[in-house]
Amino acid sequence: MRRHTFGYDVLFFLAILATLFSLAPGLAHLFELPRKMEMGQGAYFTVQRLYAGWELFGIAIAVQFVTLVLLAWRSLREHYVFRPVLAALVLAILAQALFWLFTFPANVRTANWTRLPPDWDDLRQIWEYSHAGGALCQLLGFCCLVSALFARVRAAGR
Repeated sequence: MRRHTFGYDVLFFLAILATLFSLAPGLAHLFELPRKMEMGQGAYFTVQRLYAGWELFGIAIAVQFVTLVLLAWRSLREHYVFRPVLAALVLAILAQALFWLFTFPANVRTANWTRLPPDWDDLRQIWEYSHAGGALCQLLGFCCLVSALFARVRAAGR
């Protein structure tokens, strides 16, 4: 059985690319966090409008999930590849759990930061830190995926 096929290469490439696209908004939020936490209510709500349309990153997240599942299935017999791919998949799921359990409810309560509820500052903390947690999960998942690729390349050289 041939270990490395063109399809396997394409699947790895798509998983890495989709993970990078899924990581991009999280890193933006992570790097903005310190400055945004210093903002007053008016400035914060103004800046939040910049995220209109970012739901399109959901496409990259869906592609990421599908490619990671397929990659895990494809690498099932290669534990040195399977384990880090599975870790990347678990971390992507954890990032989504943080979003749906914390970030999304804050978006709903504030009507995507167009309505000012009395506890807006608490919601800001939840929103910002859940995005930071998601970004760290995505970053660690990306590192796992690259690690899996390195393991695959090393095994091919044997």
